[in-house]
Formats: sequence, C-alpha cells, structure tokens
Amino acid sequence: MRLLILGGTEFVGRAVAEEASARGRRVTVFHRGRHAAPPGVAELLGDRTADGGLDALEKAAGDGGWDAVVDTWSGAPSAVRDAAELLAPHVRHHVYVSSRSVYADPVPAGLDENGPVVDASPDDESGADYARAKRGGELAALAAFGDRALLVRAGLILGPHENIGRLPWWLLRVARGGEVLAPGPRDLPLQYVDARDLAGWTLDAVERGLGGPYNVVSPPGHTTMAELLESCVRVTGSGAELRWTEPETVLAAGALPWTDLPIWIPPGEAHDALHQGDVSQAVAAGLRCRPVAETVADTWAWLRGLGGEPPRRPDRPRLGLAPEKEAEILRSADR
Repeated sequence: MRLLILGGTEFVGRAVAEEASARGRRVTVFHRGRHAAPPGVAELLGDRTADGGLDALEKAAGDGGWDAVVDTWSGAPSAVRDAAELLAPHVRHHVYVSSRSVYADPVPAGLDENGPVVDASPDDESGADYARAKRGGELAALAAFGDRALLVRAGLILGPHENIGRLPWWLLRVARGGEVLAPGPRDLPLQYVDARDLAGWTLDAVERGLGGPYNVVSPPGHTTMAELLESCVRVTGSGAELRWTEPETVLAAGALPWTDLPIWIPPGEAHDALHQGDVSQAVAAGLRCRPVAETVADTWAWLRGLGGEPPRRPDRPRLGLAPEKEAEILRSADR
C-alpha cells in the first residue's frame, strides 16, 4: 500500500504514519516542516493554507498517486476540500479523521452514526467552530470521493505524542506528588481511544475498503476516573495521594470540567454525550482498545524522554488547574 498522510508529524497523524511504516507500507507525509517527520517516511513540504501551498502535492500526485490518503485537518473545511479535489483522480481511498463533535446537540447516550449532525459547509474558510469545521471536512471528503471516503469520528484521544495536554497534565501533576484533587465520582466511566488503536483500526479499515461514518472510540466504561488516576500514581512512583472530591464541591469552587480538570466531566448530559456513544459498528469492524494502564505508562515514558515541556498545539488553550486553586478546593472539601 502507498499511503499519503496530510500532516503525519504530530499525535494522530504521527500514530498512523508509524503504524503504517511498521506494517511495511510506503508512507509519504505532506506537512509544513514545523516538526520532524517519523523515521523512514518520504516527505513533501507545503502549507495548504497558502497560495500555491499544494504545488508539491500536485506534482507528486501526477507522478503516480497513492492507494489512500489520511487527512487529520481540524481547521477550515475549505482546506480539506481543496486537497480532496486535487487528490480524487490520483487516490483510491480517502480517510478523514473527524470527531463525534459533529453530532447536533443534544447528544443522547447511546447515539450511533445515524444521529443528526450540525449544519456545515465544505466551503467554510474560517473553521472557528470546531463541530462545524469537522462536519464541513466530512462533506468535503464525501463530495470528492463519495463512497470511497471513510469518516473516522473519534472522541477523546489519548496516548504518546498527545499535543493537547490532557493526560500529560494529569501525569505531570501526579508526578509532583502531595495531595491531588481527584474529581469524583471514582467510578465515573470514561470513553476514549488510544491514538495507536485509532491508527491501527483506520489502516485495517482502509485495507478492507470501508467507507462512511464510524464512531471510533472505546466502548463506554472502558475505564474510570479512578483507574486512570491510580494508573498515573503507579507509573510515576510519586506517592501522590488522590483526594477524591464530590463533583458538587469541585463545581461550586469554580473549577471548570474538561479544561481546569482535563478529561473529567461530571455526571449529566455533557458526560453522556462524550462518554456514552454507541461504537458497536467500529467494534464489529475490528476495533480493539488496549488497557488504560498501558496508555498511561507509554505516555509517561514518552514524557520522560522529552527532557522538557510536552508539545502543545498553539490553537488550543493551555489546560490544567492552578496549584493555588487546587489547594483552595482541597481546603474547602475538608470543612
């Protein structure tokens, strides 16, 4: 298989590139040159948002093309459209890594791929609204490739090379030791996917010629907040003490779910929307998810090997609870 990845140097795109290379596939990554490409892949340089930014891609496509392309773009859908239109005559299969965020609110527990989606356009040039940007990207892929387009609707993605900062923040916080605010309940179920499992399933799906939308995230309850944070304590060896705190106390103190306390969303509609999606179609198509302890351990090993700050996408806010705010909440929980 000849595989083209638009991006391919960070997180999900990198996981796909590394997995494809490990399988002996011929991998080409098209990127802006801001980050080192994985070893052993061919590189094309260009900025898809600039005038003439697809020139290198167009030339390479004319020299033979590829069996499949994987696009992880999360900005303006027009960038997905332009690349897809250019590649359609030269590529057999298109994979767009989308998101379960495309489903229209309210998103009930158990929603499958047939749920209603947000209104969007493949011609949107702003990409400011994440849900509409991802849906617009889907529409762009479908317009150019039809049933040759696979829409990978991921949810929460964790694992090595994460550049959002969710699991890295928890690992680094736990590694500092002491009392750690652990937002409850302990048995709060979590639904996520390791980027490497996402990559493996995606490549399998391409080889099988699958098309259409798939929710690609672990089955609901694959792990819990307790399993996740206790794994962080074990792998860091910090001896940190997890102070489990009721959601009401955390929220009353003004701590924000998802941003101040990454990954965590208290029980309710928002939690059901993110952590209770129907993934039976992807599971039937071969999705297998590794244990959370493995994801946590491998992410910690990667962080320790960096020798500095973990990477962070400039278009995403910095995550995590300030130490003084954490101490304040823990004091209030003692009262």
